[in-house]
Amino acid sequence: MRRGTIARMTTGPALAQHLRDLAKLRRVRDRIDREYAQPLDVEALARGVGMSAGHLSRQFRRAYGEPPYAYLMTRRIERAMALLRRGDLGVTEVCFEVGCSSLGTFSTRFTELVGVPPSVYRRQAARATEGMPACVARQVTRPVRNREAPAAGRA
Repeated sequence: MRRGTIARMTTGPALAQHLRDLAKLRRVRDRIDREYAQPLDVEALARGVGMSAGHLSRQFRRAYGEPPYAYLMTRRIERAMALLRRGDLGVTEVCFEVGCSSLGTFSTRFTELVGVPPSVYRRQAARATEGMPACVARQVTRPVRNREAPAAGRA
């Protein structure tokens, strides 16, 4: 009986801390979703919720399946896909519009997530989503996370 009492005492505070951490992680994720085009880094995100960068990264990965920086890049690539489908901006303009400062990093990450380079995507996207409502086009062209995009040329 005494062991059960001790377990409950440590479980209560641990559970409360876990719930507080989840709320902080949600705030970080919401900030990334809202401010994806701004210069964000893990240290600034962590400071914003009173966590260390290491703790934030570990907890974010545990909660959402990827670290905060990967989540940020996924948001940026999703927005870039929409801008490239629109067709009125070039790849370099889209890169800077979504908050990336390096065209090389942007192109590499885009290719990893989408399976084709941004220039190829831009050419193909206009044809693939022609006549489709924007909300449907966004859903069917959403990138696959965690490097699961099929290799180019495979179905």
